[in-house]
Amino acid sequence: MSHRRLVALCLAVVVPLLPVPRLAAADDLAAKIEAVINAPEYKHSRWGILVVDGETGKPVYAHNADQLFAPASVTKLYSCAAALVGLGADYTFETPVYRRGEVAEGRLRGDLVLVAKGDFALGGRTTADGKMAFKDHDHIYTSAVSTNVELTGTDPLAGLKDLAKQVKQAGIKQIDGDVLIDDRLFERSRGSGSGPDLLTPIVVNDNLIDVVITPAAKAGEPATIKAVPESDYFQLDVQVETVAAGRLSRVVTERVGPQRYVVRGQVAADAKPLVRICVVDDPAGFARALFIEALRKEGITVKASILRAPTAELPEKEAYAKLTRVATHKSPPLAEGLKVTLKVSHNLYASMLPLLLAVKHDQRTLPQGLRQQAKVLAELGLPVADIALESGAGGGNGDRVTPRVTVQLLQAMAKRPDFGVYKAAMPVLGVDGTLVDVIGADSPARGKVFGKTGTYTDQDLLNDRQLLRSKAVAGVMTAANGKTLFYTIFVNDVPLPALVGSVREGKQLGKLCEIIYLNAP
Repeated sequence: MSHRRLVALCLAVVVPLLPVPRLAAADDLAAKIEAVINAPEYKHSRWGILVVDGETGKPVYAHNADQLFAPASVTKLYSCAAALVGLGADYTFETPVYRRGEVAEGRLRGDLVLVAKGDFALGGRTTADGKMAFKDHDHIYTSAVSTNVELTGTDPLAGLKDLAKQVKQAGIKQIDGDVLIDDRLFERSRGSGSGPDLLTPIVVNDNLIDVVITPAAKAGEPATIKAVPESDYFQLDVQVETVAAGRLSRVVTERVGPQRYVVRGQVAADAKPLVRICVVDDPAGFARALFIEALRKEGITVKASILRAPTAELPEKEAYAKLTRVATHKSPPLAEGLKVTLKVSHNLYASMLPLLLAVKHDQRTLPQGLRQQAKVLAELGLPVADIALESGAGGGNGDRVTPRVTVQLLQAMAKRPDFGVYKAAMPVLGVDGTLVDVIGADSPARGKVFGKTGTYTDQDLLNDRQLLRSKAVAGVMTAANGKTLFYTIFVNDVPLPALVGSVREGKQLGKLCEIIYLNAP
């Protein structure tokens, strides 16, 4: 036997016994992801990641995929999915107004009753084409030093004005009795997360008073203040000074009593108008006052005072069938409300969703609504026993989900005909919502990645810093290779250095999305 033949036989035996390497692209993806998550700043933290091929369902990358993580506002993917399935994309809120009493020569000898139906915005975000407006930096998240918050430019009183106009068209020129807001659709609850958290079925301007602060022409002069909406119902005590251009703008608001707020601070002369918010403590009283003012602006005489509590009792619920409806305001479809909820991570809207599911099943409490949500998720095929949720918005102490179940949720929704609505409601990487500024404008992943973000921080008073309990993103992307990928990325318990905020981790998650987009095998 020749030496060459012997070598060939040896190779024939040895080569099949060698381990088969992973595809180079898969190795490359894993190495790039792990270079981020194994960085020194995360030595005390936990990452959970799962990326799945949308066609085959096989994992592309997995890390702690079955561990429970605090999801923060990724929770909204669950509540919005349940609402979309349980109520339907075309579901609309119809807010009626009834008269109790007879009308003679334009004079109502009785009361006017607006029955709240859980409308998220009551026309206050509706655009001329029937959509719901949002800004990437929405007013619900303004802070003492925010400089980029914008109002939508829509009329926060549009729905109330519409109802007032209809009341006038119904022949009512004077109301001798009271004007009432029936907010008994579901029981009052508290939502989770920042912003307004009192959950009631009446919402006007997100139950906020916006304070728009415009600097004067030169330092030392007082800033100009405008309240949106304007009303005699509340009082603002404002002292905001204009300081030299380039200095820090800092303005804080404080509630000091019922409908009473103090606004203090400074604004730089070269700053654009700032937006600050005052959270309303009585949404029904707020809506009642604004409705009375809208009626009066329509030329209707209303004897009831916006400063005095209602004196009349609400009708029994069964009595509405015998009362005369004089006005109805119809909302844009639920798909539009879910868009605002996910794009700007609207805690108030998301927290209301389980309650709306409860109402559909003749129930009225948040726990009942979350149990209805569980039924919908189970019908979608999710192993609901593998996760825990105590809120619709995220940020609850009992909110814990796994990357695997979150990806399964996305996969289940992708099989439905309304997945386009669900996907379109998510922020788009580098384009809008809470993902607008986490990557560079020239990123190849820009516009290709849809995802719901989440942020949840606590104070570390011991070290005078923040503890980032959760930074998260989950959604769907079309990778550079053309494949559809479902993904979830969580990082929990990151001690942030002093003066470093969660924006740092937001950019890290944006970087991971870029890595997955470019390197998916």
